[in-house]
Amino acid sequence: MKKQPNVVYFLVDDMGYGDASCLNPNGKIKTPNIDRFAREGMVFTDAHSSSAVCSPSRYSILTGRYNWRSTLQRGIVQVYGDPLIDKDRLTVAGLLKKRGYHTGCIGKWHLGQGWDFDIDKNTFHPEVLPWGQGTPPYETPEVTETLRLKWQEAFSKPTTGGPTKRGFDYYFGVDVPNWPPYCFIENDRTVGVPSEWLPRRLLGDDQASNYGPAMPYWHFEQLLPTWAQKADEYIKARSENNEPFLLYLPMTSPHTPLSVNKQFIGKSGLNNLYADLMIETDDVFGRVLDSLERHGVVDNTLVIFASDNGFAHYVGAKEDGRGNFESALEPQGHYPSAGLRGQFRGYKSDAWDGGHRIPYIARWPGVIEPGSRCDQIVCLSDLMATLAEALGERLSDDAGEDSVSMLPLFKDPTKPTREHVVHHSIAGKFAIRDKRWKLVLCPGSGGWSYTDKQAAEDGLPLVQLYDMHNDPGETRNLHAQEPAKVREMISLLKQLIADGRSTPGVPQSNDVPVDLWKLDTMPSVDPRSLDDY
Repeated sequence: MKKQPNVVYFLVDDMGYGDASCLNPNGKIKTPNIDRFAREGMVFTDAHSSSAVCSPSRYSILTGRYNWRSTLQRGIVQVYGDPLIDKDRLTVAGLLKKRGYHTGCIGKWHLGQGWDFDIDKNTFHPEVLPWGQGTPPYETPEVTETLRLKWQEAFSKPTTGGPTKRGFDYYFGVDVPNWPPYCFIENDRTVGVPSEWLPRRLLGDDQASNYGPAMPYWHFEQLLPTWAQKADEYIKARSENNEPFLLYLPMTSPHTPLSVNKQFIGKSGLNNLYADLMIETDDVFGRVLDSLERHGVVDNTLVIFASDNGFAHYVGAKEDGRGNFESALEPQGHYPSAGLRGQFRGYKSDAWDGGHRIPYIARWPGVIEPGSRCDQIVCLSDLMATLAEALGERLSDDAGEDSVSMLPLFKDPTKPTREHVVHHSIAGKFAIRDKRWKLVLCPGSGGWSYTDKQAAEDGLPLVQLYDMHNDPGETRNLHAQEPAKVREMISLLKQLIADGRSTPGVPQSNDVPVDLWKLDTMPSVDPRSLDDY
């Protein structure tokens, strides 16, 4: 086993399992750099994010703990949100820092920065009047000048809970690319003080989704080239200092804003900006891989490529005015939730597999066999235990409670390491999976594809049970045929919640009480109907 390997964790945002051509041979988006990486490493075909949305999954990556054990029980960290990771909790960065690693984060954080000012909505992210209805009062020159003074005071203060307060030595990125403040952040300070309103032409239409203060001339096309440049500078500096490093690269793409640089527009051939942005994201990944080779550290670097959740079905799509989206990709023959075993059900936000089954590929020269494949269940939370075992570190009982080392799979992908994995939707709905069976504790998708309120009103049962070996598309609900299995898996899930952990060790406490059912999203359901479970 190689000692003190460097680690590069390249996390894309909202990329579907089927958006990598090596995982979806029938897909229309071609990803040559990801494909090359897969030939050089190991492809994981049954990998999952712990949540079907952004912030919770990032929490699990960095803490090795299921997101629903935290204070965030549904949804994501909101605009200017408080830090989700507790200041005393060990992170992957903190673990490696103890072993002499330099730890860097470049890209999107979205775990709460801890802004040291009162978040007045009208000052920092007001609503915008629709086009043709006049100028909002806060856009007038007099009001804007007053607000500039407030922005100067607010953004001159350091953040209190961002990456450099959670184990990272260095950070350069944005909090959330389509939310204010529209500026870069280096370590714990904004790079300059935002002094203009984001131009309204950059709002909506798969661009920014929140109004707010921005740096002059801010534009979204600069983001991906900046991440590639900063990553190269970071790798170069670490190689020259001959020190082991962790580089966490949470990309802002192919999530919105769909701002594609000119040389990539139309390159996918699909007349779709999401597809073009996926091509540009693949190019950035290739540039990072080239940096490792150019600076002579490729042979002792574990590189992991992963997505934080599934494809967002509403991106690059047409909306009918009633919340329904007509995909622009699937009619062209590209299915972002497809894979080697067919089409996975659902998309980002859902408890169905399309919400959380993700592309996951790892390369470690001399440890992982090139061109290998692993069909065992793995989860994004497994990074903590994997690196701990690789470094010979023992995790304390209050760290990495839901992290299972993947190191044995790197050596022998045929022997399972996980008995089960817990999934979580944007609405806080639970699903639990063992090697064969998957139980979903809601009547619908648990997310946006088919809301639980709709499903309950349609008279669907409160639980779904699927045989994932024979029905990976989750098309046949077997809950009525297998009631004993339903009860067994609910009992297991209750135990995992009560224990505060899913791995061996001393039981721990969840940060807040955990609601297994969240009936408020389906008010037509009689709570007494849960008595059978």
